[in-house]
Amino acid sequence: MVGPDEHVICALSGGVDSTVAATLVHKAIGDRLHCVFVDNGLLRYKERERVMSTFESDLHLPVTCVDASEQFLSKLKGIKDPEQKRKIIGREFIAVFDDFAHELEQIIGKRPEYLVQGTLYPDVIESCPPPGSGRTHSHTIKSHHNVGGLPKDMKLKLIEPLKLLFKDEVRKLGSILNVPDSFLKRHPFPGPGLAVRVLGDVTEGNALEVLRQVDEIFVQAIKDAGLYDIIWQAFAVFLPVQTVGVQGDQRTHSNAVALRAITSEDGMTADWYYFQHEFLVDVVNKICNNVRGINRVCQDITSKPPATVEWE
Repeated sequence: MVGPDEHVICALSGGVDSTVAATLVHKAIGDRLHCVFVDNGLLRYKERERVMSTFESDLHLPVTCVDASEQFLSKLKGIKDPEQKRKIIGREFIAVFDDFAHELEQIIGKRPEYLVQGTLYPDVIESCPPPGSGRTHSHTIKSHHNVGGLPKDMKLKLIEPLKLLFKDEVRKLGSILNVPDSFLKRHPFPGPGLAVRVLGDVTEGNALEVLRQVDEIFVQAIKDAGLYDIIWQAFAVFLPVQTVGVQGDQRTHSNAVALRAITSEDGMTADWYYFQHEFLVDVVNKICNNVRGINRVCQDITSKPPATVEWE
């Protein structure tokens, strides 16, 4: 597709899919690949620092980090509808990639024509429009920002080498390409990031900061208990409700969070993970004692279907 002298941009998220896609394309076209990691203000705790150091030390991929957090969060201010949030994020990502392509053009004297994305088959299935729209696929369950959230007037042409593969197949491919295990075993993380884990307006109060802290405590506890590789995905969700509590003889009126952990083979169906009672007690105590503004922790015990993995 690319030809002998075209240049390509790759959107790296730090997850398995984009990392494997980038490694594959890098093997094919070498230094004509230019990777970009976007900090959209919706990343997990210390994600940017952790991911950038791994790219440099383990993968030796050429990666530029773009801080676009202000750009994304200002566009998301006041937006509560999940589909709208996903579409806005898709648009902003493409705007960042277009700017990056323009800057590269100044340096290499040629505008990159292509954008590599780590889109997988489940993303394609869940983003397809309903029957009767001239397409013959499933209902649009949710727009994946790199499938259904892309603007019509996009200047870059897409390369999606993994779009007919499931996650377990991508992990196998990654291991053939010698991508480090630490990367291949990472839990999936949604493209729109924490925007789909803060229900409602992501910019309200300090919801993002609180969620980062809760999520870090939960995931670290799973790692410490030796459960990380057994679980397909584990994360916290910030709920837009306040509940009454009592902490240190004081009445509190604070936020609630939900914890979700699932097991799955391919992400298309999933079961909730059954934690030992002692584990949950320990995690809940850590969260309520260490994170200001949280006085209630719930556990999501719904499989997929009827629920999707993410709450939005």
